[in-house]
Amino acid sequence: MSDTGTRALVIGGGIVGACTAYALERAGLQVTVVDKSRFGAACSHGNCGYICPSHVLPLAEPGAIGRTFKAMLKPNSPFRIKPRLDPALWRWLLCFARKCNERDLLASGRALHPLLESSLKLYRQMVEREQLECEWEERGLLFAYRSQAELDAYNRTNDLLAKQFHLPAEKWDGTTLVAREPALRDNLAGGWFYADDAHLRPDLLMAGLRKLLESRGVQIRDGVEFRGFVREGTRAVSARCGSEAVPAEVFVMATGAWSPLLQQHLQCRLPIEPGKGYSLTMPRPRVCPRIPMIFPETRVAVTPFGSGYRLGSTMEFAGYDSTMNPARLQLLRAGAEPYLKEPYCDPVTEEWWGWRPMTYDSLPIIDRAPVAGNVYVAAGHSMLGLTLGAVTGQLIAELVTGQKPHIDLHPFRISRF
Repeated sequence: MSDTGTRALVIGGGIVGACTAYALERAGLQVTVVDKSRFGAACSHGNCGYICPSHVLPLAEPGAIGRTFKAMLKPNSPFRIKPRLDPALWRWLLCFARKCNERDLLASGRALHPLLESSLKLYRQMVEREQLECEWEERGLLFAYRSQAELDAYNRTNDLLAKQFHLPAEKWDGTTLVAREPALRDNLAGGWFYADDAHLRPDLLMAGLRKLLESRGVQIRDGVEFRGFVREGTRAVSARCGSEAVPAEVFVMATGAWSPLLQQHLQCRLPIEPGKGYSLTMPRPRVCPRIPMIFPETRVAVTPFGSGYRLGSTMEFAGYDSTMNPARLQLLRAGAEPYLKEPYCDPVTEEWWGWRPMTYDSLPIIDRAPVAGNVYVAAGHSMLGLTLGAVTGQLIAELVTGQKPHIDLHPFRISRF
């Protein structure tokens, strides 16, 4: 790989920052990554590990607001808003409500679809090319239902996905469901199966990427907090990181849910809310699922890794609350119990939470920042940060090197807010 001599500073060491560093290094740049905490921590560590092109529809859909607030009235709802006076949150919710219509749903889906398809291909190439040991598997993704009415109600969504995005699922009745996945209980109504989805173990991926990047000369610095830019004219010449100024020709802000706290440095508005998710990691149960699955009725996701087993999900809008809520962890156990013969086992090896960077239209931000022509933003990936990491990194590298982006970036511009 030729060395362009161009220095790039990636601020944020999650999956988006890691993939951006990977793509920039492959393009010949000299790359440094800084993270205020630790590379590979935060939301990129304990998520469910899905690479899911099936997740093309945004959270904002017709009827979503009514269903969500109705669900919140029930005890132990998987969705929770911590009561507080937070104007930014309520503006976000109002914008979200305005997006809950079919026109905007399809517009977001059409924007996400090429990102999702490209990212799956890029991950396959990266895992194979670099021989990353991250427990990559392509076993699909299953949505399992107890209720026949809920199972059948998904017909409309499946028809939409098939017609608009060529993403039909296989519908399995209860008998087929248990035959294909014997770890499930035999009293379920059925499920919908997406054959093309993949999964991996995210902590192993991040560890593998760190080792790979450092072997290629990428500097990774933990515990270094970004404090602003030093500019000359219309360009940034360095970033204040910790107690020093780090010079570079290219700067990429891959700061996830922290991005709104840095808006003054970027001179733009980033309406991203931290959506807190939880997970429990443990050894594989004796009767362990073969296929990753989601239970839409309880909003719990299950991932069988080669080296373990994870229950995850829930959504808690609690601001930047960094406490562990044991009640949310219990929801994961309770939400899996009606579906699986052995929903969990001991010992739990990790109790985890992370802030998802939620935009109200479910679309990421991939764009230049107004503060300077050589500062880029790659943030706001909502619940698809891992899935979209590879394609985001590639798109940023294309922007930086002056190539035509292989996907139209207009839907992901900052000025849409």
